[in-house]
Amino acid sequence: MGRVKISPISGFPEYLPSERLVEQHFLDVIRETFELHGFGSIETRAVEPVERLLGKGGDADKEIYGVSRLAGEETADAELGLHFDLTVPFARYVLENAGHLAFPFRRHQIQKVWRGERPQEGRYREFTQADIDVVDVGELAPHFEAEVPLVMAEVFSKLPIGQMVIQVNNRKIPEGFYLGIGVSDVVGTLRIVDKLDKIGPAKVAELLVDAGLTREQADQCLALAAIRTEDLSFVDRVRALGVSHPTLDEGLDALAAVIRAGMENAPGALVADLRIARGLDYYTGTVYETQLVGHESWGSFCSGGRYDSLASDGKTTYPGVGISIGVSRLLGLLLGQKLLTASRSTPACVLVAVNDEESRPTSTRAATALRARGIPCEVAPKPAKFGKQIRYAERRGIPYVWFPAAGQPAAEVGDGRDTTNAVGVRSDQVKDIRSGEQVDADASAWQPPAADLHPQILRAES
Repeated sequence: MGRVKISPISGFPEYLPSERLVEQHFLDVIRETFELHGFGSIETRAVEPVERLLGKGGDADKEIYGVSRLAGEETADAELGLHFDLTVPFARYVLENAGHLAFPFRRHQIQKVWRGERPQEGRYREFTQADIDVVDVGELAPHFEAEVPLVMAEVFSKLPIGQMVIQVNNRKIPEGFYLGIGVSDVVGTLRIVDKLDKIGPAKVAELLVDAGLTREQADQCLALAAIRTEDLSFVDRVRALGVSHPTLDEGLDALAAVIRAGMENAPGALVADLRIARGLDYYTGTVYETQLVGHESWGSFCSGGRYDSLASDGKTTYPGVGISIGVSRLLGLLLGQKLLTASRSTPACVLVAVNDEESRPTSTRAATALRARGIPCEVAPKPAKFGKQIRYAERRGIPYVWFPAAGQPAAEVGDGRDTTNAVGVRSDQVKDIRSGEQVDADASAWQPPAADLHPQILRAES
């Protein structure tokens, strides 16, 4: 039988153990922070009817993955597809469970999603998203629009990624502004302005004129999109453009409330950026996008906004506001660029040495005692010479080797000392294999430094 060749499938990332430790750290920080803010966890099924995926935010370019059985009789079940985000299944979940939920309903959801798009760096066919949303019945208090980006700002402050900036706009600002200058096609205009990063202001101005705007109107649209401030001065800068409309006033007041909350609770984390669009036809209020400072070319890793009708059963609507972290996208770029690493490739802090197979139970008892106090450890796989067991730990980055008292040859332990205590009973010893320091230890009392207990996530020096 010939050698079996295994070919990777692009767009479905799989991490090495050290990379997985980084991912788990991110997921732990995200979940713990979400729950600190009172967001309860839910998990929805992986599939939804294709009809619903297409009708509730999905479109052809999402390339929805269909699900079917490879064998068996045809059934009358609806055609199913894997969800491409967590918002569509969440909308369905709210409708199905509204009678059992307490509103306003605060949920977090961390799950895999699937999109059949062309794989590239930071873009995958299978990836993890982490969402929070607040949904209410009929009306949603505007203060939630300021709360959800602050949760994300706290998440980012706890991760070793450098400075993240959450760019905030309110869809009522461009809508009211465009109407105020006599532009009726709000959606079409914003879609063109949204191309600024890709094609630049000169080309955007040409496209706006081609779409029917005057040169003066096009210039005013570009002037609005150029406004970006870390404080409330964006209000005066918009006013200085000389445009007035009631919808514009509503948008400026709403955005000012969000930025003010950011200035008070997370200085520098939120900025007013009047170029942000986030799908004007879906969002109805505040919208968010997030960039990593110094890596703006990577685009947004965290986005969302306010919507007035997440779901409706025909009688009741459920408005909400949500924001989502593209966990796999962010990690893929950070790990791909070697900007983050784990201090070791295993959770183990201690390797418990084994003198011989007959004494393995003694080593296992020591490991059990250490684990009982929350110290991750593994028992050496083979009773090799202690030097080889130490090298086994070194290769994995395990900082400590534990030598049980039974059968502890001093010369092999490494420091040449007699380990017999005053009454002639040998004691366990632990060796820091980085410094070479070796001391007597008790598995029921010894504690490593906090920095060694779990793998550390290290940020590369730029």
